[in-house]
Amino acid sequence: MAVFFTVLIITFGVLYFFSKDKYADIVCLLDKNEFPLKGLLPVGMFILDAFKRSYNTGYDRKLAMAVAELYGHRKVLLMLRVHWGSKISLVLLALLFAGFVGIFTDVDGGYLFFCTLLPAAVFVFSDRELFEKVRKRRRAIQLEFPDFVNKLTLLVNAGLTVSKAWEKAARDSQRQTPLYKELCIAVQAVRSGASEHKAYEEFAKRCHVPAVTRFVTVVLQNIRKGNSELVPVLRLLADECWEMRKNAARKFGEEASTKMLLPMMLMLVAILLIVGMPAVLALRNI
Repeated sequence: MAVFFTVLIITFGVLYFFSKDKYADIVCLLDKNEFPLKGLLPVGMFILDAFKRSYNTGYDRKLAMAVAELYGHRKVLLMLRVHWGSKISLVLLALLFAGFVGIFTDVDGGYLFFCTLLPAAVFVFSDRELFEKVRKRRRAIQLEFPDFVNKLTLLVNAGLTVSKAWEKAARDSQRQTPLYKELCIAVQAVRSGASEHKAYEEFAKRCHVPAVTRFVTVVLQNIRKGNSELVPVLRLLADECWEMRKNAARKFGEEASTKMLLPMMLMLVAILLIVGMPAVLALRNI
């Protein structure tokens, strides 16, 4: 296995040498906190380009939808390549680790199973992590959206138009959260000449949250009737959003409790072993 590990190290080193400069412009665009292993990304992207991957399968389209929601439609292809490149690089690292472990263990059925399971688990986990980011983003928007609706209602009731109230609510907030980033994008679109109808519809599509979609639909239906008819509708929507937020918070709390069940069971087993093992050993010595 030492020979196998050496071959893997040399192969990985050669791939990194030929790819590090080729994809440097892409690597420098990535956030190190989000992509801690971005330095190894060129290896995966080099392999994908060598095999001329087209990214047009049904599975790729599913990943592309998640990527578009996280990074925007303009960066779909780039970030899809980054996701795949990162995934391939992690699989190679998993193989390197498996090869390293093989130096100190016997090559048997269990080890071969480990060598197969580890890269497969890394491959699947990368996609699950992507979809988990999407889920967390939607959750953050869902929990923060009622605050925005309340602000918008107060500003419209004070006499501002929807677009001015929207802009003020977005600009006055210093939060760098998914919701307020999308609000600012909508404001910038209107300033650049896009119609309010189109800007708000695109905002709802990017958020991908039912409460936001319903809010935008109602606003667009009532926006031409004036503030006098819009304010009562906004107040009703605000109340509904707060109820949805309470239900969502309750649901997330239940999910957290369920996730804590397994660690608590493991702790219980450990405690039983610690407490019961001395008694078992004492009985064996009698």
